[in-house]
Amino acid sequence: MAQAPLGASDIPVSRLALGSWRTFERISRDRGLAVMRAAREAGITLLDDARYNDETGKAPIPTGYSEIVFGELFRAAGWRREDAVVTNKLWWEFWPEQVPAQELAGSLSRMGLDHVDLIYSDAPPGDVPLADVVGMITGLISAGQARAWGAFNWSPAQLERAWQLAEQAGVPGPCATQPPYSLIRRDVVEDPELTRVAADRGVAIVASYALAGGVLTGKYTADPQAGRAAGQLDRPPYAAAMVAARQLAELAGDLGRSPAQLAMAFVLLNPSVTTLLFGATSPEQVAANAGALRVAAELTPDEVNRLRAIGRP
Repeated sequence: MAQAPLGASDIPVSRLALGSWRTFERISRDRGLAVMRAAREAGITLLDDARYNDETGKAPIPTGYSEIVFGELFRAAGWRREDAVVTNKLWWEFWPEQVPAQELAGSLSRMGLDHVDLIYSDAPPGDVPLADVVGMITGLISAGQARAWGAFNWSPAQLERAWQLAEQAGVPGPCATQPPYSLIRRDVVEDPELTRVAADRGVAIVASYALAGGVLTGKYTADPQAGRAAGQLDRPPYAAAMVAARQLAELAGDLGRSPAQLAMAFVLLNPSVTTLLFGATSPEQVAANAGALRVAAELTPDEVNRLRAIGRP
């Protein structure tokens, strides 16, 4: 699989990334293992994990069980640590009782790893000066807990200011951000200010939510009860996604492609996007999603224009 540098960090990452949000603790260990192995076989090197609260009612701990499962599957799948780029998130959820170093230490312990390659920071508490935020996060790099850092839910102005403060302090600036991007949600990634900051500062855009929660695959058209969006399809933004899904299915039929691959190809065709993050619950889904790279490369200019017209505001 083609790779690209992760922004200013120059850490090479695959053009597709495997996420684990609300995934591995909801499927069997055997299937989770098959998903991880399929990702490795497809050439995916970027693996995204994060702590969140248990929603199944079955986890042995209330928060962070996702990290335990990820770590167990990572090792069982035979990944060599040096072959993978592992990311995680700082939520600032327990600030100030828990500082970033303590939050990440807890995540690393649950994952069974000694460091992550990239640590994202959620928007920090409003009463913490940004200079202090930059100092605490880059301290994780100095301590060997992370190799690079990024941000999510930060505005372009905050990313730019963080870079200015980092340069003044002689520490690394944020090299990645993880915004949603899809046929029906274009505003964040296509914001001219984010495009400028990303290009000027070397901030990789790790696009997520490309399938709008699975709606753009068309599965809800056939079965409105097909997944977690059941019962919400008449509400924004699902309603807009349902309209786009029908248009996407029509285009997919004309081109002999799958709707999911076309939806992902839309994201991959944006030159500002470094990599596309997706989740999967089966090895077949991983293989199919990996095919989006080929689809993006094979579309003609006219087909690209037809694709980009779907869901356009």
